[in-house]
Amino acid sequence: MKNVLILGATSAIAHEVAKLYADEQAHLFLVARNEFKLETIAKDLIVRGAKVTSGVANFHDFSSHPRLLEQIKEKLGNIDVVLLAYGSLGNQAESEKNISVALQEIETNFLTAFSLLSLLAHILEAQGSGTLAVISSVAGDRGRQSNYIYGTAKGALNIFLQGLRNRLYKKGVHVLTIKPGFVDTPMTTHLKKGFLFSSSQKVGNDIYKAIEEKEDVLYTPQFWRAIMFVIRNIPEALFKRLNL
Repeated sequence: MKNVLILGATSAIAHEVAKLYADEQAHLFLVARNEFKLETIAKDLIVRGAKVTSGVANFHDFSSHPRLLEQIKEKLGNIDVVLLAYGSLGNQAESEKNISVALQEIETNFLTAFSLLSLLAHILEAQGSGTLAVISSVAGDRGRQSNYIYGTAKGALNIFLQGLRNRLYKKGVHVLTIKPGFVDTPMTTHLKKGFLFSSSQKVGNDIYKAIEEKEDVLYTPQFWRAIMFVIRNIPEALFKRLNL
């Protein structure tokens, strides 16, 4: 039986990944801040065949991270997969005007993950196995005027994960950076949907497959790899003139 820890388990994408592990009758430890949503998802996964343990946590309480992970480790024993799936898509204009809003976005999308993943890296390194799978974003590939505060956090996360991957590879630990494009989830309800949007089910399936196949970096859907290759390679002299 696989032991799977999901941080941010109430996200639509995380739920889709959890369903696939439930089909394997895995032991899922679900952590999120919304107790009602957590209970609803837990019940669904139990019906699908999973053994489920859940806990409510505020990831912004950095001092609680060590004890939280100790409790999870005590309950699960060996941790086979960690999926870090939470985040927020902030308002760029508001972040530009209010530094407190911008700092909150950086804390949510990078600093809390940095803290949790640093602690989890020690745990998986000590056991000599396991996967750290982290949902980042294509927004972290290059700073664009439309979302560079969010992109800053995700870009920092991407670099951090590169370093972890390099450090942990020889220890038997797999690190997967997940870079979705636009996904139709509650976090993007305010955005106009277009042909570049994908479903949470599609993205969840891609993530599950990438974890099992031990990929290093996943662009999902796959066409985002080509899109971001082009965007990353536009000369800066031209790029600064574009409205992106």
